[in-house]
Amino acid sequence: MTVASQVKQCVASLKNVEATLNSLAIRSENEQAEEAFRDACQTTRRVLADIEKRVGELEFEEPQYKGF
Repeated sequence: MTVASQVKQCVASLKNVEATLNSLAIRSENEQAEEAFRDACQTTRRVLADIEKRVGELEFEEPQYKGF
Protein backbone atom coordinates (compact mmCIF):
# COMPACT_ATOMS: atom_id res chain seq x y z
CA MET A 1 0.00 0.00 0.00
CA THR A 2 1.43 3.36 -1.01
CA VAL A 3 1.71 6.36 1.27
CA ALA A 4 -0.85 8.19 -0.85
CA SER A 5 -3.39 5.40 -0.48
CA GLN A 6 -2.76 5.23 3.27
CA VAL A 7 -3.31 8.96 3.62
CA LYS A 8 -6.52 8.75 1.57
CA GLN A 9 -7.69 5.84 3.71
CA CYS A 10 -7.02 8.01 6.76
CA VAL A 11 -9.19 10.77 5.24
CA ALA A 12 -12.04 8.31 4.76
CA SER A 13 -11.70 7.08 8.34
CA LEU A 14 -11.67 10.62 9.71
CA LYS A 15 -14.82 11.48 7.76
CA ASN A 16 -16.49 8.49 9.38
CA VAL A 17 -15.31 9.59 12.83
CA GLU A 18 -16.58 13.12 12.17
CA ALA A 19 -20.00 11.83 11.13
CA THR A 20 -20.20 9.58 14.20
CA LEU A 21 -19.25 12.39 16.57
CA ASN A 22 -21.81 14.69 14.96
CA SER A 23 -24.48 12.02 15.29
CA LEU A 24 -23.63 11.47 18.94
CA ALA A 25 -23.79 15.21 19.61
CA ILE A 26 -27.24 15.41 18.05
CA ARG A 27 -28.57 12.42 20.00
CA SER A 28 -26.98 13.34 23.31
CA GLU A 29 -29.34 14.38 26.07
CA ASN A 30 -26.55 15.58 28.36
CA GLU A 31 -25.35 19.12 27.58
CA GLN A 32 -21.79 18.43 28.69
CA ALA A 33 -21.59 15.31 26.54
CA GLU A 34 -23.08 17.18 23.58
CA GLU A 35 -20.49 19.93 23.96
CA ALA A 36 -17.68 17.38 24.23
CA PHE A 37 -18.86 15.62 21.07
CA ARG A 38 -19.15 18.91 19.18
CA ASP A 39 -15.66 19.98 20.29
CA ALA A 40 -14.24 16.63 19.20
CA CYS A 41 -16.08 16.96 15.88
CA GLN A 42 -14.56 20.41 15.28
CA THR A 43 -11.09 19.14 16.13
CA THR A 44 -11.59 16.24 13.74
CA ARG A 45 -12.65 18.69 11.00
CA ARG A 46 -9.45 20.70 11.49
CA VAL A 47 -7.30 17.57 11.33
CA LEU A 48 -9.25 16.39 8.28
CA ALA A 49 -8.66 19.70 6.51
CA ASP A 50 -4.92 19.42 7.17
CA ILE A 51 -4.77 15.87 5.86
CA GLU A 52 -6.86 16.71 2.80
CA LYS A 53 -4.36 19.48 2.09
CA ARG A 54 -1.60 16.89 2.32
CA VAL A 55 -3.47 14.65 -0.15
CA GLY A 56 -3.46 17.55 -2.59
CA GLU A 57 0.27 17.99 -2.11
CA LEU A 58 0.88 14.27 -2.66
CA GLU A 59 -1.21 14.29 -5.83
CA PHE A 60 0.68 17.34 -7.10
CA GLU A 61 4.07 15.78 -6.36
CA GLU A 62 3.08 12.34 -7.65
CA PRO A 63 0.37 12.75 -10.33
CA GLN A 64 0.01 8.98 -10.74
CA TYR A 65 -1.77 8.88 -7.36
CA LYS A 66 -4.44 11.35 -8.40
CA GLY A 67 -7.94 9.98 -8.03
CA PHE A 68 -7.07 6.81 -6.10
